[in-house]
Amino acid sequence: MVIRLIEAGTVSYLRSQTIYHGLAYAHTDETPPTIVLARPAEPYVCIGFHQDIASEVDLEYCAAKGLPVLRRETGGGAVYLDSDQLFVQWVMGRDQLPQRNDRRFELFLQPIVKTYQAFGIDAAVRSTNDVHVEGRKIVGTGAAEIGNAEVLVGNFIFDFDKDAMTRVLKAPSPAFRHQIRDSLEEYMTSTRQVSGKVLDPQKVASVYIDECSKTLGARLETGTFTADEHAAIESMDQRLGSHEFQHGGGGLRRPGVKIHEDVYVAEATHDLPPLRVTARIRSGHLESVVIDGPDNVNTLANRICGLQVERESVTDAVRLWLAQAGATPFAESTLVDTILELAKPQPVKTTS
Repeated sequence: MVIRLIEAGTVSYLRSQTIYHGLAYAHTDETPPTIVLARPAEPYVCIGFHQDIASEVDLEYCAAKGLPVLRRETGGGAVYLDSDQLFVQWVMGRDQLPQRNDRRFELFLQPIVKTYQAFGIDAAVRSTNDVHVEGRKIVGTGAAEIGNAEVLVGNFIFDFDKDAMTRVLKAPSPAFRHQIRDSLEEYMTSTRQVSGKVLDPQKVASVYIDECSKTLGARLETGTFTADEHAAIESMDQRLGSHEFQHGGGGLRRPGVKIHEDVYVAEATHDLPPLRVTARIRSGHLESVVIDGPDNVNTLANRICGLQVERESVTDAVRLWLAQAGATPFAESTLVDTILELAKPQPVKTTS
């Protein structure tokens, strides 16, 4: 099998997304399996297909900073992307990839992991579609059926602006934004953070191409777009760049922000008396908690930190706190139910 390789180089932020969309829509039974490598020339924000843009992204901030916002047809959440990342995009027929989703990601991630390892970075696959180094995520991934093709996308992260990522998200409170920033610092990484240097994208691309050939048992040959593909990509420039598409989508509102497979940030509130609980949850346990409300309710945060988010342990902790805290405007059931709300979200990814 021969795989077409398209090294697009540095392209506009729009083309960094529309190339694989256009290839997928133009795909036919005669189209060879294709791998695209590209880097965006400028930073931008990209949201998942089903997200509600106004509730996910701070559009005023992005406009003030000149940051474009795009919607993509793959899933996941809002992400900050820039030239410190090398995008890898697979566009293939359904019969050219494993049928099971976990096997597809296993195949897709192997050459990425092997490439990192070739540069002395101890990367490893963790769960279906996460790649970690020392417990921190170093690859964003996504997948979708687009047009007549299956699409898998990922990236090499040479450096990552965590402050920018934190700021472009629309946060319900300062505490929520602070938890996001701390969580990114704790659970996201880059080659600069791991090795103290930013890898040469061309050298990384060269190693990655060799690893793809080994993994897929195929020869990668540099190719070009067909006339139909050019037309499809230009059509996607118009579609993805339009106000209608950016503000369309499925209207999914994010109840929490997923950092990686088992870490997310969530917030729960109660109106009267006012109460706000913001937390980072790891493997079902409260890893970091901030509580805002009247009187001394904030001291409850220390009592519940480390607990599993389930009724029995939370109720016991709240009951003990109430016995020691003295007067408080909150009933036991109000505190317990608000804390347990943190476990209900099914959050989407911050990094695709």
